[in-house]
Amino acid sequence: MSNVSSAPLPPRVSDRAFYVFTGVVSVAALAFIGWILMGRRGATVEGVDLRFLPAVNASLNATAAALLIAGWVAIKQGARRVHQYLMVSAFAASALFLVCYLAYHYVHGDTRYVGDFRGLYLCILASHVLLSMGVVPMALAAFYFVWRKDFTRHRKVTRWLAPIWVYVSVTGVVVFFMLRGSVPSMP
Repeated sequence: MSNVSSAPLPPRVSDRAFYVFTGVVSVAALAFIGWILMGRRGATVEGVDLRFLPAVNASLNATAAALLIAGWVAIKQGARRVHQYLMVSAFAASALFLVCYLAYHYVHGDTRYVGDFRGLYLCILASHVLLSMGVVPMALAAFYFVWRKDFTRHRKVTRWLAPIWVYVSVTGVVVFFMLRGSVPSMP
């Protein structure tokens, strides 16, 4: 017989593989996004027209924001199962957004802002991009802690994740409308 204990590992040791996995996935995703946006520069792909995707992306962002807010309301009302479905749906909407975003930028490259509020646009875009970098690792952590039934750590993560994720989703829609010139001009 061996002296190996069947007791669970302390959280720090048993969570290490998850943190490594999350770090690798997050770095790989950011590197791929960086390559598409900066390295590849969106050389048009012959015969592929994905100009409809920005509107789809804005819709997916709006859907994610609505699902996140509904999930927050559900958990405040004690509807845990409804909250779970809404959060998984919000994650799916955001993941689908990311796939469509990457496809669009792979095929068409960047869209330049030509409106009158360039400073405002760049501030919104910069905060959107910087905050969006934390959504994937924090969302994965939130799901992981629920799976481990560690609701204390889940709440600690989601206290930061929820407002950031909603902000990123809403500003994604704002950026879409600013790029499309749909924001009314100020007198």
